[in-house]
Parts: sequence; C-alpha cells; structure tokens
Amino acid sequence: MSRSNANLSSLKRRRPGTDESGLIDSERAVLNSIKSKGNMGIWTRDIKQETNFSDPVVNKSIKSLMAKNLIKEVVNIQNKGKKHYMSVEFEPSKEISGGEWYSNGALDKELIKTVQNMCLRFLRAQKVTTIEGVHNDLKKSRVLTFEPSREQVVDILNSMVLDNNIIEVKSSGLGDYHSIPIGTICYRVASGAGVAKGGPKKGGFASIPCGACPRISVCTPDGPISPATCVYYTKWLDVEF
Repeated sequence: MSRSNANLSSLKRRRPGTDESGLIDSERAVLNSIKSKGNMGIWTRDIKQETNFSDPVVNKSIKSLMAKNLIKEVVNIQNKGKKHYMSVEFEPSKEISGGEWYSNGALDKELIKTVQNMCLRFLRAQKVTTIEGVHNDLKKSRVLTFEPSREQVVDILNSMVLDNNIIEVKSSGLGDYHSIPIGTICYRVASGAGVAKGGPKKGGFASIPCGACPRISVCTPDGPISPATCVYYTKWLDVEF
C-alpha cells in the first residue's frame, strides 16, 4: 500500500528536464491547451477542438510532448477509455483520480479494508464512539500516510454500516453512552461483526460494489460520481447504461 502526501497538493514544482525550448508551433499550441486545464487535464478530442488540428498533428504533438516529459497521461476514473492528458507540474484533482481511495484509477480495496479494520478495532476498544472519536484515532495512526478528512471517515463508517459490521445509534446518555451528549449520532460494533460460522460474516450489501465504496455518500444519478459512470457497478450488473 503506497500513498504519498504529495497528492494533498494539486500543484507541484516543475520537474527537472522539462525544457519547452525547441517546440514547434503545433506542439506549443497543444501544450498550452493542456496546461490551461490545470489539474483537471484534458481529453484528446477536446485538444483537437481547441487547436483545430487534425488527428495526426495532435497525436504526433502529444507523442513528442510525452517524450520531452512536458505532459503525462492520467487515468480519469469517470472515463477510463478516453485518453486524458495533463501538464507534468500538476497532480490530478480528486474528481479525476478519485482521491486517496483510488490507486492508478482503480478503487483501492486494500486501503479501504485496512481503514475499516482500524475503525473496527477502535470501536471494539471503546464499545461506543462518535465520528469525531474515530476521526481523531485515525489521525493519530501511523499506518496511514495521509490524514483522512471528517468526510472520508463518515464515508468509511457508512460503508461499514451498510455491510452490517457496525450500527449507527443515538446516544441515550446512559451506560456506555454516559460521556456522549444525548441525541449525538454514534457507532458501536454490530453483534457478531466479522465472525460467522463457516467464514467471515457478510452483510446483504457486501456483494454490491456500493457496499465497499467510501464515496457512496456523494454518488448521485447526475453527479460526477454516479451509477451510470461507475465501472464497478456496471460490471456487477453486466449491463450497459
């Protein structure tokens, strides 16, 4: 599991050896088109529309710019089949890369499982805790090489609720909840979570990709993350949207 704190910043310093001198007009026009999109990058077809160049000219320019280490090809999680390019001084935005939960354009299931197990251990030790409690525990952890946001923690906890590993409840202010204000949303381990006869327990939602996806809270029919653009959901259904 490899993670770099560098992906917390979208803009990087120019890398050594990226010399723009000697570019011909078509290469410079293509480079300017790509650079203008910053950390969002640009699709090949849009480059052609912006520069009004033919396919051979654009393709040749891209190949030359790649060889000169001025641009790079990146994976767009929303459209993996499209050639997407970005200037080398930028790192893909979360809309393009998927953020920390993705690696090389694919949902990092190993990382998600690691974070879920960390949450489960903390919840078992505390019996009951709030989002803030889990968030603080993860921030103190030396396992992760990035600091998860509160929103990311909520996404992980929601996926665990859907998978029947934990339950979401409201504090009664009594017993195990005595230190938590009444009405505060909190979490505790579900009875028998992770243990079942003949193998690990799985909730009814476990077989669906959504059950392991930490971005489910921002998944909407018309949004940048949606069932229509999710390759994992499409593959699970084995249909084309």
